[in-house]
Amino acid sequence: MGAVDFATFVDELANVAGEAIRPFFRTMLGVENKAHSGPFDPVTAADRAAEQAMRSLIKKNFPEHGIIGEEFSAERPNASYVWVLDPIDGTKSFISGMPIWGTLIGLLKDGVPVYGMMYQPFIGERFTGDGESARYRGPAGERKLLTRHCAQLREATVFTTSPALMTKPERALFEKVEAKTRLSRYGGDCYTYCMVAGGFVDLVIETNLKPHDIVALVPIVEGAGGIVTDWTGGPAASGGRIIAAGDKRVHAEALALLQS
Repeated sequence: MGAVDFATFVDELANVAGEAIRPFFRTMLGVENKAHSGPFDPVTAADRAAEQAMRSLIKKNFPEHGIIGEEFSAERPNASYVWVLDPIDGTKSFISGMPIWGTLIGLLKDGVPVYGMMYQPFIGERFTGDGESARYRGPAGERKLLTRHCAQLREATVFTTSPALMTKPERALFEKVEAKTRLSRYGGDCYTYCMVAGGFVDLVIETNLKPHDIVALVPIVEGAGGIVTDWTGGPAASGGRIIAAGDKRVHAEALALLQS
């Protein structure tokens, strides 16, 4: 069974996640800090409820598959097919009432990302991809996603969620890239990768990502014609320091600076 055969099921996962999350958005929900030290790392009841709902549906339909999620322990992570879930990517935006967050549903086959969805249940947008093609569905209708041409950094728009999440040496390398771009913006989490796929953003540069932060987004960006790697130019599925670009030429120029 190819990854594309899972598309209908991923829609079902998104639906149950959205049903669990929407009642909590822009309410006085309780927020916990997962980090015992270091930067604030919030988690809400909405995160846990959505992940539990998705896990239950996966276990019912594909009991032999593995599951890796943000909020609960991994199950069968060495299975051939593994679902990688982030119920609310952008929890800090979520608790701030900003709609720049999404549910990430990724599928690995033998460790390689083969299908992904970013679902925004408040706005009703779905970005999907299988590495070969990518699509948008939402209030603006339905269309194919295509990255835009961007040959040089001086023509590029670059995003990062926040330079404050980087170490001092990482920030210095990011600033080398940022200084050469046409426009630099902060924030967005998973949305910025979908904007690369949609042809509105040229580069996303991030650090300290976990697999659940990136696996779903790789097939979307690559399916739209882009490229996603780590800062060494290697595969991105394990997370860490990530660079996504809509054009391989601007990716190469930025990567050279990140490695300098």
